[in-house]
Amino acid sequence: MQTLLLGIDKISTLVGQAASWLIIGLTLMISYEVFSRYALGTPHAWVLDASNMLYGALFMLGGAYTLAKRGHVRGDILYGFLTPRGQAGIDLVLYLLFFFPGVIALAWAGVDFFQDSLAQNEHSSIAADGPPIYPFKAVIPVAGALLLLQGLAEVIRCVLCLKYGQWPRREEDVEEVDVDKLKEMVGKSDVLARTAEPDSDDRNKDASKLESTAR
Repeated sequence: MQTLLLGIDKISTLVGQAASWLIIGLTLMISYEVFSRYALGTPHAWVLDASNMLYGALFMLGGAYTLAKRGHVRGDILYGFLTPRGQAGIDLVLYLLFFFPGVIALAWAGVDFFQDSLAQNEHSSIAADGPPIYPFKAVIPVAGALLLLQGLAEVIRCVLCLKYGQWPRREEDVEEVDVDKLKEMVGKSDVLARTAEPDSDDRNKDASKLESTAR
C-alpha cells in the first residue's frame, strides 16, 4: 500500500515539477512583449490571452502536487493540536463531503468544455490572430483527474492513520526554508564559534606566560 501511495505522490510531483517550467515561458513572453511594446512600438494583442492560459495551466497542474505536499492553506488553529487520528478523521470527512464532489464536477465539466472548444476550433476573440483555446481547456479535465488520483491517496492515508495512529510517509521534495530552524542553526554556530575561540583575557595570559618564560 505504501508503494502505491508513494507512486501516486511521484506522479503528482513529476507533473507539478514539469508544469513549473511554464513560469519560464511566461516570464520570457512577458519580457519580450514589454520590449516589443515600448522599444519597438509593436505590441501584440494575443499576449494577454496567451499569458492567462500559461498561468492558468501552471495553477491547475500544480494542484495535485500541492495537495501531495500538504501545501494548501488550512485553518489549523485547532487542527494542529489534535492527535493524528483526530486530524485524519476531520480530513476524511472533508474529503468525502467537499473535495470529491467539487473535483468530480470540475473534471466532468472540463471534458465538456474541451470537447465543445475542440469541435468549434475555438480561438481567442480579443485579436484576429488570437491563440487557440482548446489546448488550455484540455488542461481542466487533466488537472481534475490528477486531483482525484491524489485525493484517493489522501483518503487511503486517512484510513491508515485512523488504523495505526500515525500518518504514512510521503514523497519527499524540495522544502521551503524554515526560518526558525535557520535561526537556531545560526545561533548554534555562533555559540560554537565563541566556545572554540579563546577570550582576549586568555590570550593575554598566554602571552604573559610566554614572555616570562622567555626571560
